[in-house]
Order: sequence, then C-alpha cells, then structure tokens
Amino acid sequence: MADLNWKGIYPAVLTPFTENGDIDYDMFAKNTQAQIKAGVHGIIVAGTLGDAAALDTEEKFELLKYAKKIVGDQIPVILNIAENTTRNAVNFAKKAYELGADGLMLLPPMRYKADDREVVEYFKAVAKATELPILIYNNPVDYGTFVNLEMFAELAEYPTVQAVKESTRDLANVTRMKNRFGDRFSILGGVDTISLETLFLGADGLVAGLVDAFPNETMAMYNYAQQGEIEKAVEIYRWFMPLLELDIHPKLIQYIKLAATAEGISTPHTRAPRLPLVGEEADRVKKIIQDSIAKRPVLDAVHA
Repeated sequence: MADLNWKGIYPAVLTPFTENGDIDYDMFAKNTQAQIKAGVHGIIVAGTLGDAAALDTEEKFELLKYAKKIVGDQIPVILNIAENTTRNAVNFAKKAYELGADGLMLLPPMRYKADDREVVEYFKAVAKATELPILIYNNPVDYGTFVNLEMFAELAEYPTVQAVKESTRDLANVTRMKNRFGDRFSILGGVDTISLETLFLGADGLVAGLVDAFPNETMAMYNYAQQGEIEKAVEIYRWFMPLLELDIHPKLIQYIKLAATAEGISTPHTRAPRLPLVGEEADRVKKIIQDSIAKRPVLDAVHA
C-alpha cells in the first residue's frame, strides 16, 4: 500500500478552461507550479473546485497524467472520485492506480441519496479494490450525506481508508473524531471559513479552496499556526476572510477562478450550465478580490 502523510495544505486545484471550453493545460501547469513554489504538501485533482461535475471521465484521467508530469515526485497527486455507482467508483480507483495517482479523495454516491449502510458498503468496495490511500469527503451540507462516527468505526477496519476531509461545518466534529479514534484517521479541514479554527483544534491540515488564488498567504497562515505564532496566523486569517467566504457559495468555482485570474494563475472561464458572473454580483465579487489584493499582508521572507 502506498504511503501518504496526509498532513499540511492540499489545494483542491482548479481546472482552467479556454474561452471555447477546452482544458487550458498551460494555465493548469502555471497554477500547479505556483502551489508547489509556495510549499503545499499535495494537490487534489478534479474535485468540486476542479469542475468534477463538468469533466468527462477521460478528461479527469488526462488531468491526472498531466499533473503527475508537472509534479513528478515533489508532492503527491490525489484524484477525486465522484461516481454514481459502486462499480464505476471501483473501476475509477483501479484506473487511477494504473495512471500513477498517489491517493484518492472519495465522495459518497452521487445523485442517489444512499442510507448509512449503503454509503459504508460503497466506501468499503473502493477500499478493498485499491492499494491507494483514501481521503473520505464528509460534506453533509453540500452532498446530503453525513458520515457519522459509527460509519467511520466500520471503515477503520480498512487500512486504505486513512483520512477525512472534514466539511461538516461543525467544529466539534474534529474533537469527536479525535476522542473516538485518536490518530487512526488524519483530519483535513475542508471549509475555508473555519480553517484556522480547525487547525487549532488539532486537524492535520487543510483541503483548501482560496489557496488556488493565494498559495503564499495560505501557507504563511498554516505555518504560523503550526509554529504557535497565533497572532500572526490570526492577522492573515482576518485579512483572508472576505476571500474565504467565496468558498462557501454555489458559485465558488466562478468566484475562485476570478480570484486566481486576478493573480494571473487561472482563467475565468467555466462550462455551462455555470455562466460568467454579471451585474451586481460580478461587481461585488470583483470588488472583494480587488480590495483584498490592495490590502494583502506583507509576509515574512520565510513564509513568502
């Protein structure tokens, strides 16, 4: 079984498109290289922010191959699985392994609202079918499925299930997981607007969104938190908050692509049914981005 640390900052990287809707591989490379330069610990490809819902299966595999080519052995590349059937999820995991993925992020079944037993069996089937380390995505707010402690107790029997993306938006759940399982599962905070609190409560890292636009600031905040420099971490966090709130909206892809475009590391283009922002919404989001860039903190050289 592959070894993966599951600590630190894991951007859920964007999938930039050209104006005609093709994947912009050059811009994908530019963004990925900016993440690596900032010091991130891994990247997650074809997640929600990576336009998973708008990509064909083969496009996801092509992105994985391209990401591995860019990254080499510098950091792990995690591929997201968001399939409708257990069979497709298992086959997806096997193909990801063949193509060199370092790990998997696994969502519950899409479209069908599975009950607890069905969700656990779905996760188990993938866990048994692959040697790759698995990050369970626990996001009942957006995906309607809450992976509770009893479900994780069943999954603890499977060594490939190693981590959870904690997106319940209930900070107490970090402590519940730690109290019940100790260090059995690594915990990565998955909600940008409570990311620093999640780290202070003992999370091992973050699956972050606005890092796609601001990798240096994200890494500085994380490093300060790890070093116990709380005031410096909080200072960056308070600056960051108007931007971080772009992550908790149905149009997070449009919003964060605009932020990354302003930083020169993405394009703003999306695939329909997602459309470009217009009117008051466009003006408001662009102002948040522009005002934040104008007031961005000066980072210590060690964290820049």
